[in-house]
Amino acid sequence: MPEITDLLDVTGWTCPAPLRDQPRVVMGHGGGGTLTGELIEQVFTPAYGSPVLAGHGDSAVVTLGGARLAFTTDSFVVRPLFFPGGSIGDLAVNGTVNDLAMSGARPAYLSCGFILEEGVEIPAVARVADAIGAAARAAGVEIVTGDTKVVESGHGDGIYLNTSGIGLVPPGVDLRPSRVVPGDVVIVSGPVGQHGVAIMSVREGLEFGVEIVSDCAPLTDLVMAMLAVTPDLHVLRDPTRGGLAAALNEIATASGTGVVITERAVPVPPAVANACAVLGLDPFYVANEGKLVAFVPREHADAVLAALRAHPLGAGAAVIGEVVEQHPGMVVARTGLGGTRVVDMPLGEQLPRIC
Repeated sequence: MPEITDLLDVTGWTCPAPLRDQPRVVMGHGGGGTLTGELIEQVFTPAYGSPVLAGHGDSAVVTLGGARLAFTTDSFVVRPLFFPGGSIGDLAVNGTVNDLAMSGARPAYLSCGFILEEGVEIPAVARVADAIGAAARAAGVEIVTGDTKVVESGHGDGIYLNTSGIGLVPPGVDLRPSRVVPGDVVIVSGPVGQHGVAIMSVREGLEFGVEIVSDCAPLTDLVMAMLAVTPDLHVLRDPTRGGLAAALNEIATASGTGVVITERAVPVPPAVANACAVLGLDPFYVANEGKLVAFVPREHADAVLAALRAHPLGAGAAVIGEVVEQHPGMVVARTGLGGTRVVDMPLGEQLPRIC
């Protein structure tokens, strides 16, 4: 039987490596890092040919009937289905809502598709559905359409979800990496790393002396509080897969600027830091589901930071760095010892199946 690569003409792919030398999908292709980016750039973007898709935002901003709409879709394969601070249902709603919010949109409507494995218990499905409904009501959105499919036993992992969402972008709001300029201040809305470590603690049966709870939450109101200070925010990103490091690298690359952060300024809860030390992880690369990173003009930074800290979801907000002309496309951290280190884009999957 011929290999799939024998049936494909790969000469039209954008870059010869590493996909031509790695003809099969690996877990790292879903990790939000370099492998994910290469798969998108080399396979999907040229195949679809959409200039909107080429923007690689958390959501696409399109114009329809004179209105500016943000539109996004996402799939969720987290294991386990239920974890401290939430469930796959909460993730599906909040993750989609947050992608819309990162475009400055106020989310309005969501779809939800269930892919169920034969044999999954109906009470578990009902529990996830209830979580979706509760999360949607809390986020101020409505589930208006959906789909259900079932795959044979052994061909899934209980429950997978897919959600899409739309929302309205207010006039005067223009959030995209190309607006980032040297001098911009980089702000994170709170402590990082909680979601990924919460998932791992349950999955691996680990105890760290204190329960680590996912930060899963909808960020719409937090974004609206920032926009009320000034609509002139340059870009927002929720650091999910690949964590803070991936989000910063994506923006640095897309904007053609350098980013310098102060390592000790990044808020990391002690429990997360201790767990990462035990697991051999860097908290900068651990996923979050209720945090955002903002690139803000310097003249608005203090007011935006104050607005964040006045909101319960932004109480731990901190300035962590700035945008510079040097080393375009690269993120550098100043260490506590006075040196610097490069914060690379993660290659693949540090923590699989965390969202």
